[in-house]
Parts: sequence; C-alpha cells; structure tokens
Amino acid sequence: MALQSERHGEDTQAPVLTAKNVVRRFGGVAAVNDVSFDVRRGEILGLIGPNGAGKTTMFDLLAGSVPPTSGEILLNGTVVSGEPAHRRIGRGLGRTFQIPRPFPNLTLIENVMLAAQGQAGERLFANFLMPWRVAAEEKTFEQKAMDLLDLVSLTRLAHEPARVLSGGQRKLLELARVMMADPAIILLDEPAAGVNATLLEVIIDRIRDINARGITFLLIEHNIDMVTRLCHRVLVMASGELLCEGTADEVARDPRVIEAYLGGAA
Repeated sequence: MALQSERHGEDTQAPVLTAKNVVRRFGGVAAVNDVSFDVRRGEILGLIGPNGAGKTTMFDLLAGSVPPTSGEILLNGTVVSGEPAHRRIGRGLGRTFQIPRPFPNLTLIENVMLAAQGQAGERLFANFLMPWRVAAEEKTFEQKAMDLLDLVSLTRLAHEPARVLSGGQRKLLELARVMMADPAIILLDEPAAGVNATLLEVIIDRIRDINARGITFLLIEHNIDMVTRLCHRVLVMASGELLCEGTADEVARDPRVIEAYLGGAA
C-alpha cells in the first residue's frame, strides 16, 4: 500500500505537479512547445535555460497566470489547466516572483498575514455575527506570521514597513508570504537575482529548511552555483522545448546544453 501524506492524504510517490504535452502559442510563436515533466513530491527541481527559452512562460502556465493552448497541467493528480491562479493557490501551489512587490506601507507581519487563506474576517457578516471568532483567528494568524518571519530571519523587522527592505530581504519576505498559505509546492522565480552574497546564503539555507518540512520546490535560476547546491534534478529548456534533464553535473556536460547557451537560443 502506498504511503499517505499526513497533510494532504495523497500518494507520496505521485508527482505533486505534472505538465503533459503543454503548448502555449502567442500568435504564430510557440513560447512553450510540447513540454512534459513531473515535479516529484519533496524534491527541489531546477529549471534553467538561456534567455528566451520559455521558462517564465512555463511558470505562468503552471501557476495559472495564462492558460495553455493545448496539453494538461495536473496538481496533486487533478487537472487544473483551466483554473485561475487563486484556485491553484487554494490547492497548494504557491509562487514567488523575480521582482517581489510587497505592500510598501504595511509592516512585514501585516504583509505575511494578508496571505493567509480562508480568513473569516474577509466575510462581511462574520465581523458582526462572530467578532470573537475573527479576533481569535487573527491572533492565530499573527503568531503564525511571526513564526514564519523568524524562519526567514526577519523577526527584528516584523513591525517595520516593507519599504525599508533590501532586494534580498524582499525575497525572504516573499518566501514567508508564500508559506502563510500552506503550500505543497512553491514555484521560485530567480530567487538569487539582485541579491548580495551574504543574503543569498540565507536564502539558500531557508529554502533547504522549508524543503526539509516536506515542501516541494521548482525554481527558475540563472545562478548555476545555487542550482548545483540546491537542486536534486535539473530541467533544461531551449527555444520553448525541454532539451534534457538530469543532475546539475550531467546537464552541465551535455553537448546540447552547451550549444543552447553558447549558441544563444532565442
């Protein structure tokens, strides 16, 4: 009998996220062309490729920001190809962005609390009919948000406005915000971009810590050192297609990958 995930009650051997023959066309151009892969539960999977390879479009398709022209996307075995991004968040898929955009005038803890799912206070009548429940829930979310800020080493700034953060600290805040929604998988879009070496080490450590909690990661990244240190497997895209997959060392030696980068695939 397959082991069952305590959190989701799913087959732990089944992929958490699957792309099946996914195509996305913009006019006559196939930005993603017949791409298929699985993201295995509990792994850190890297997605690399030269500029214009289709990586960001692939992320948009997985997250629900754009629909596929054809093919299927499955989240925990359920076809979600036609679902919008907010429905996929509710199903356990979180996403960060290359350029984080927190609410600058809200404090860090307020930014994190906003990401909580299913808040009673969001329903108008709950504030009038069950104010005690709303207050108790808010206190629970506040403690959870503080715990997550501690996880990403931002506790001392919890009550500061987000506008004071550096680029690297904003990446850490975004990790905490995503975690607030209790994701099964997180799509990370270039977590190393614009981050100094010291904060990059913190981000790498935090990704490892979160992964150790059973959270799966798929990340786009140009920093090959980070990919080599973090990723269990690596996928390589070029010209909208999946070129190869393997360990970081295996794909680095693949002649097709060398040609894609040196040849400047569009």
